[in-house]
Amino acid sequence: MSGTQMTAAGRGEVQAPAAPGRSTLWAALADAGCVLLFVVIGRASHGKGETLGGIASAAWPFLAGLALGWFTARAWRRPRAIVPAGLGAWIGTVAFGNLLRVWGGQGTAFAFILVALAFLGLFLLGWRLVARLLIEHLRRKVTL
Repeated sequence: MSGTQMTAAGRGEVQAPAAPGRSTLWAALADAGCVLLFVVIGRASHGKGETLGGIASAAWPFLAGLALGWFTARAWRRPRAIVPAGLGAWIGTVAFGNLLRVWGGQGTAFAFILVALAFLGLFLLGWRLVARLLIEHLRRKVTL
């Protein structure tokens, strides 16, 4: 986007970028929720139990990777956008998360990386796609 938005009269009007607000907070919470869901399902499927300490131990590398992905993609600027926010969140979570797992002594396997790519891609990109389609549908409905 160029920073120009059309007014009701159709004239271009330059506006300053919006400050991070509610949509940024909701997007960050949705992304963190997706990562936590991935961790909880993964731990449950391997019979690791659902202790808070176990979840925190498994989640921290991916939550840190998510934060690094958000920072790298500057996701706060357009938090619901599939590119760059969703892509940055997804790749950052998987890449940095797995690097941090290895660095922290938790290890990883190729199959695990593939599962993380698939699950987190579906959820981190998926909620953004659903939000986009829903917003477009509601906008069309209002303008009819």
